[in-house]
Amino acid sequence: MTTADDEQLVLQSVDAFCERHLTPAEVQRRDEAHTPANDLLVPMAEMGLIRAPFPEAVGGIDLPWSSMCKVQERLSYSAYFAGSILNRVLSFGIMPLMAHGTEAQKDALLPGLFDGQRVIALALTEPDVGSDARAVKTRAVRKGDGWVLNGRKTWISDAGGASHLLTLCRTPEEGERSLTAFLVPTDAPGIAMTTLPKVGNNCMPSYDIGLDDVPVADEWRLADVGKGFAAVTSALIYSRASQAATNVGLAQSAADLATQYARERHQFGRAIGEFQVIKHRLVDMHTEVMKARLMVRELARRIDMGEEPLEIAAMAKITATEALQFVVNHGMQIMASAGYSMDSAMQRHWRDARLFTFGEGSNEIQREIIAKVLRIP
Repeated sequence: MTTADDEQLVLQSVDAFCERHLTPAEVQRRDEAHTPANDLLVPMAEMGLIRAPFPEAVGGIDLPWSSMCKVQERLSYSAYFAGSILNRVLSFGIMPLMAHGTEAQKDALLPGLFDGQRVIALALTEPDVGSDARAVKTRAVRKGDGWVLNGRKTWISDAGGASHLLTLCRTPEEGERSLTAFLVPTDAPGIAMTTLPKVGNNCMPSYDIGLDDVPVADEWRLADVGKGFAAVTSALIYSRASQAATNVGLAQSAADLATQYARERHQFGRAIGEFQVIKHRLVDMHTEVMKARLMVRELARRIDMGEEPLEIAAMAKITATEALQFVVNHGMQIMASAGYSMDSAMQRHWRDARLFTFGEGSNEIQREIIAKVLRIP
């Protein structure tokens, strides 16, 4: 059983990791060079971070998800991309395999994931499909003992450094509504990837992916035919908690940056933080961060109890992503040109933050999920 001492030791290790690998200068360098975060996974694995939330049988310590959310918040306080890459390995790699993978798939993929040597990218979104995941058009057709995939996936994060794409496809031979998931090797013939230029999150590259007669052996099918939607989305409750936690970490970093600036910047003979308009704005920023943090901790507590509270997961995603946008917008206003400068971390927070209210399921869709659970007409 994990204790508070175990959690504290893990968090101390995370702090040491950040001091060593995520200094402000290094984070700025990576952002400017568009350097992916994959290389950080090996030192994360060496400190036991990737295995931590899993049973002792696979080298973990059964660290509760409430503790893992604190881990990801701390990582993202230093650099959002560090918390994000850990979230992807856990939520879109290990979790689906643990829940739906065959023993052969687990033997082939889990060791590399646990050791930080492998990434599985979620290939879900498509052009003209957006947040309607059930409307995917990419098709998988049986051919001999395997499948042939045709279609296009877009805005697929970290695909360039992934060994496999967790790909949701329509399998029309089983019925027009049949959706099946595949772990598609990225070195399979017929896959073409193009990097997508974007505003922020430079260390989390995104790709447009074409699938042209891509052969996939049936051994790489994840879960039963027609059960792909559940296989792909089963880990979303963990991903929602992780994404919300990383947003809280980033928001706290931005709030602290603005607060420090308000203490040091002087106008009209005194620190601007002494002016009520600035003081109250900073209070509102920190209040929004705390509200989001409490929502994340409630979601994590429910997960630790074995629940799958879809509405709480959606609420956490909404609260954290919108708190982050509130904080960076007001932080940018407080810091003005000092925050707008490319030398400032605030401009990076501001650029990165804009993605999250529509990334990984728009907040409008999250509100629909909540309304459905609450049976609101």
